[in-house]
Amino acid sequence: MSAVTEQPTSAPGPTSARRGGSLFRAELHRFTARRFIQALLGLAVLGWLAAVVIGLLQFGEPTDADYATARERMAEVIAGEEAWRADCAVEAEAVGRPVDEFCGPPLDASTWRVEDFLDTAPFDLASAAGPGAIGFAAAAAVLAFLVGATWIGAEWSTRNIVALLFWVPDRLRVIGTKIGVLVLAALGIGVAAQVAWLAMGWLLRTLVGTDSALPAGFWGELLAAQARGVLLAVLVALIGFGLANLVRNTGAALGIGFVYFAVVETALRIYDPVLERWLLSINAVALVLPGGVPVIDYSVLTTGPEGPPTYLVTNLQGGLVVGAFAAVILGAGVWLFVRRDLQ
Repeated sequence: MSAVTEQPTSAPGPTSARRGGSLFRAELHRFTARRFIQALLGLAVLGWLAAVVIGLLQFGEPTDADYATARERMAEVIAGEEAWRADCAVEAEAVGRPVDEFCGPPLDASTWRVEDFLDTAPFDLASAAGPGAIGFAAAAAVLAFLVGATWIGAEWSTRNIVALLFWVPDRLRVIGTKIGVLVLAALGIGVAAQVAWLAMGWLLRTLVGTDSALPAGFWGELLAAQARGVLLAVLVALIGFGLANLVRNTGAALGIGFVYFAVVETALRIYDPVLERWLLSINAVALVLPGGVPVIDYSVLTTGPEGPPTYLVTNLQGGLVVGAFAAVILGAGVWLFVRRDLQ
């Protein structure tokens, strides 16, 4: 008989932990393979196509008859406003109050435009660019929230994240890689949304728009608002990820988001109107809107012409508050992921 002598197995080297390949590439592949995420992105593309078609049908070159009808409408509105002010002036004299204080400043019809009363008007990129960028930023933020929540929520529901820890035991590295993939995806969603708006604006301006010159500083203000919209998409995606990671469920994270916006914020506004300056919704809008958002403090009652005090929620405050929400929620989820039992 003969015996075969087995050679001793050598100890694993430092590179053995990398035998499974790059964790980032694996997570990126896992992210792009999620069918629900693919469906969300597909629906977003279909929504953009529908918006382009609606825009092409809504805007157009008005005829002389359209302008005549619009002038008649504007004249009727101006006549109605002047008649109301005349009646208001009589009431002001009866109670001994100044007319301008009792009825407000007189009507300045020189600032009115006939185009505002047209049923069919050409697309004006100069006036629509800002609102369009804000609308697309809001849509991208909602999409990013859903993507962030379902990205980690699906990992918990399928227990893939627990199985992954057998391959990479470093929990902080695992969760950090998933966050990195999400940030990259949210950046892509935000940038794609703003590029889609620019493409839509160019199409509408070319096919059914006016070719009037754009005002000075147009592109600088628009691109700044779009950049803030991309930042909003990233921060909201992290909030969705953090909520789903805390509760380990996508549906529960969406429910928490709905309850916060529909119930909690409403209750806080009723309890103390001053708190509105620190709510997530107001600061999210203030982050993107050029110049920020003015918030009126109706808790201060005044009869003077100056009205209640107004507070400006700036772009900087909006970014800091939304960022603080994202940092607290995401940080709490990461801390619990590293510390708690996953079985």
